[in-house]
Amino acid sequence: MYKNTEWIDHVVDPDTGTVIQEGTPQSAVNFNNEEFGILDGQIALQMMMVAVNQLNGEAYPEIKDISMTNTLKYPFNNSAQTVSLSNTRSNANYQVDTYVTAASGDVGDIIVYDKLTNGFKIRYDGSASSATVRVAIRGGS
Repeated sequence: MYKNTEWIDHVVDPDTGTVIQEGTPQSAVNFNNEEFGILDGQIALQMMMVAVNQLNGEAYPEIKDISMTNTLKYPFNNSAQTVSLSNTRSNANYQVDTYVTAASGDVGDIIVYDKLTNGFKIRYDGSASSATVRVAIRGGS
């Protein structure tokens, strides 16, 4: 963390040449302290810009409604769907939030798996014959 240098003027009596106040030395130690403070500020600003860019990606999620059907009897289930992303991500570290908006029966858990930069798979593990799930995809850029 930056340690502030308190700069004091060097004051000399103009008539006698006597030093009234000893000023802060103009030294490598003091000047390098300033340089490190400027560098710390630049690094902090760059880190904040990275965070802002990440938040912008999270603030405006990609929203999709996924319709899934299951024609098998419980405990079997063939509801899996592949979901393509509108924008390819730079990595697969994105978050997928799921919300069941309609269902015919017990949906159970919603499972998101096989995430890639351009899409993922989704399924439910309950006995419902159909379900509509809204997904909100954030991050990954």
